[in-house]
Amino acid sequence: MSEEKRKKKKEKGVYTYYKIEEGKLVRTKPFCERCGPGYFMADHGDRYTCGHCGFTRYKPKKSNQ
Repeated sequence: MSEEKRKKKKEKGVYTYYKIEEGKLVRTKPFCERCGPGYFMADHGDRYTCGHCGFTRYKPKKSNQ
């Protein structure tokens, strides 16, 4: 296969849930409101979903003005 046809794999692991900004550790995904700290919610574009309990929080819609 050529390089153009190969799909790039997404990074996996807990280290992808954090980033460093201005010397501080920042979470990139929110914790579940029901399960508490340690349970990150998956980002599905228009909503966040907890894989542990199934809780879903919808993102606010952006208005085009």
